[in-house]
Amino acid sequence: MPRSSCRRQLKTRLLSVSAFDRHIIKQRVNHYNRLAGRHELSDGAVRIADVDRLARPRVYSFDSQEHLRYFPASLKINYRWGDVTHVPGEPAFVKSRPVQGDNANAVILKLDKVRHFNFINDKKPFLHKQDKLIGRGVITQPHRIRFYEQYFGHPLCDLGQINTDGNPHWLTEKLSIDAHLDYKFILALEGNDVATNLKWVMSSNSLAVMPIPKFETWFMESTLIPDFHYVCIKDDYSDLEEKLKHYIQHPNEALKIIANAHRFVAQFRNQQLENLISLLVIEKYFYRTGQLEPINASLYEPDQ
Repeated sequence: MPRSSCRRQLKTRLLSVSAFDRHIIKQRVNHYNRLAGRHELSDGAVRIADVDRLARPRVYSFDSQEHLRYFPASLKINYRWGDVTHVPGEPAFVKSRPVQGDNANAVILKLDKVRHFNFINDKKPFLHKQDKLIGRGVITQPHRIRFYEQYFGHPLCDLGQINTDGNPHWLTEKLSIDAHLDYKFILALEGNDVATNLKWVMSSNSLAVMPIPKFETWFMESTLIPDFHYVCIKDDYSDLEEKLKHYIQHPNEALKIIANAHRFVAQFRNQQLENLISLLVIEKYFYRTGQLEPINASLYEPDQ
């Protein structure tokens, strides 16, 4: 769609808030964009019109322009594409941010969607799956190496490294998502930032196994409840065997976690709502940086 057509539709789309649950929209928008008060951008900010030309990698440019194109091309933004593990010094759009600390300057957009937002329809019942934890991944970060050092070869685990550099005794071939679904438990360890596979794992009939997340994306990982949406293990992984045996022996508890995970995933399946929330997150950014008078100002203020 031409940018001019998008801009003509902006007001109508922003006013469609009334078609949804306003409380849920407000909660999500202000989770992704926590800016309060007014912020002045530095001279390094880039016009929307230039983001597509300057930004790399291209998938981030493509995903961000899907909604930025609804706004005047002269408006300016900061952005940090890629696996962001720190909070920018001034308001910037990011794919990921740390959960802890003051992370308001890191304004989350739904980016790298092809890789991260891949939900599935798992037809394999939990009770018919193997009583094991499956794990395949690139094992280079120290925390992932520690996990493999502790559990590679464990009778309750089927682990393998898919990168060829280092630790050749862990090396194995990649497995398809469908092959992962033969197991009751799927490892979802964070990598450079979030665990890429967490979204599709939580849409499956298997249990995601991981410590409490330290980073979050549009999936709002920080709002996940341990042992309610996923099987939570300690940061040192010392309770993994205990947790796996517990849910093998208490399948009804496992099924409740899977149902909770499916309900959490469901909120991201409504594409019309996802598009609206994206536009509102961006509108709030331009409002808080003094570039735009918003249509939905009341959404961006604390409840009285």
